Amino acid sequence: MLHERNIQAEIPSLQGKVAPEEWQARVDLAACYRLVALYEMSDMVANHISMRVPGEENAFLINAYGMLYEEITASSLIKIDHDGNILAKPDFGAGLDYGINRAGFVIHSAVHEAKPDVACVIHTHTWAGMAIASLECGLLPLTQTAMRFAKIGYHDYHGVVLDLAEQEELVKNLGDNNAMILRNHGLLTTGRTIAEAFNAMHRLELSCRSQLAAMACGVKLNKVPDEVLEKTYMNYQPQVRRPFGVMEWPALLRKLDKIDPSYRN
Repeated sequence: MLHERNIQAEIPSLQGKVAPEEWQARVDLAACYRLVALYEMSDMVANHISMRVPGEENAFLINAYGMLYEEITASSLIKIDHDGNILAKPDFGAGLDYGINRAGFVIHSAVHEAKPDVACVIHTHTWAGMAIASLECGLLPLTQTAMRFAKIGYHDYHGVVLDLAEQEELVKNLGDNNAMILRNHGLLTTGRTIAEAFNAMHRLELSCRSQLAAMACGVKLNKVPDEVLEKTYMNYQPQVRRPFGVMEWPALLRKLDKIDPSYRN
């Protein structure tokens, strides 16, 4: 039976079989999948986190469609190009031949191809993210955390993202932001590193949850003056602070190593 098998143990390790830079990217990406699950932002086998392969312009790593986030390991990730062609994938064991999800490829390849500076893209379907994506007002700058996303992008819903024709609009709506709300759908963040993208998603998720909690109280919301909003937003911009994720990423890896270090396999 499928549930009785240890799929992780059956996947041969790629350590030493790929470039050291790719292996490190695989370890960090697998860690990101585990962290998204740990912080309750996963959706079973749906959604994706992708990472550009260092030194390869037309390749990125993504999860195998059929594995839970808490099962992802460095060696289980699939390498694809911007056209969705599978460049390399592991042997998942007898009876399993996991591929990739087309919707994930369409969204992630659009960003990777259009933005060479983006290394990592995270897309989620959390209850809070989907709720905010369903509100006409979108994300409100109610908290200091949410003010970081005061100029977040929005992408209107056109159905399940399967059509390559939607890629241009996705990238246009993302613009120069590192976060976007997919209307009636979910959340998306990007980063020059995996740590940066995860930091953005974690904070965006907190912003969504806190807004819903505040709105649920049914009382008047406290509005912050526009000049204070702008000042706070600017305090979060790259030119005025160290890159997001730098300080907490090593600590997050230590946390994972204590819980379950198998992501490194």
